Amino acid sequence: MALNNTYDARLVQQETALGAGVQVLLLALIGSAIGMGPAGWLTGLAFAIATWAVLSRALHRSRLRSFGTANRVTLGRATLVGGVTALVADSFQSSPPVSLFVGLTAVALILDGVDGKVARRTGTSTPLGARFDMEVDAFLILVLSVYVSMQLGPWVLLIGGMRYVFVGAARIWPWLTAALPPSTARKTVAALQGVLLLLAGADLLPYAANFAVAALALGLLVWSFGRDVLWLYRTSRVEKAPAPRQVRELVAG
Repeated sequence: MALNNTYDARLVQQETALGAGVQVLLLALIGSAIGMGPAGWLTGLAFAIATWAVLSRALHRSRLRSFGTANRVTLGRATLVGGVTALVADSFQSSPPVSLFVGLTAVALILDGVDGKVARRTGTSTPLGARFDMEVDAFLILVLSVYVSMQLGPWVLLIGGMRYVFVGAARIWPWLTAALPPSTARKTVAALQGVLLLLAGADLLPYAANFAVAALALGLLVWSFGRDVLWLYRTSRVEKAPAPRQVRELVAG
């Protein structure tokens, strides 16, 4: 019996709808447990709707035949990030339990190393899956930086905003969109951002130690971005450089 490999938008879109439903359920559980205020509810629901809309559009454009196990893991992680986002928004008006914030964030960070492994083992790696994973990571770092900035100051927002500044700059300078070579150091620095921000946000250490931890995260990120930007700039200059006279004459014949 032949397998049906035709594209069925309804089957794929059902996955995103289910994800949005689970997000609402998580918000309801959090709300009933801590008495979450309007800011948390509205922010969490906005996150759920935005995730559903953007992911549904991306799936429709990519025409994936199935959502895939790895993407399901990433969607589950996005659901946890939505819960963390709601807690951070609620913290502007009240004081949600730090233990709940730490628990949701820790699980989301742990799962960050799962979806990629699942995609590689099942042979289901796709550009959409990689982009989805990256965007969830970036948004979690942004949310964590907002939370930590309420304790240590607005300078922490540079950690969460740096990636979005880079994306905006790439619209002005297209050479920033070139592919970067694989880098273990870049992956390590990216992974450390969430861990260090969670450590600072958990408020387990004295103020000075939390400040140092966040400063370390920012320093590592500046170094990583700076190194990549310098590499991209140098590469773009080499590509634009005119060929030597001897080479031009040889090509001209």
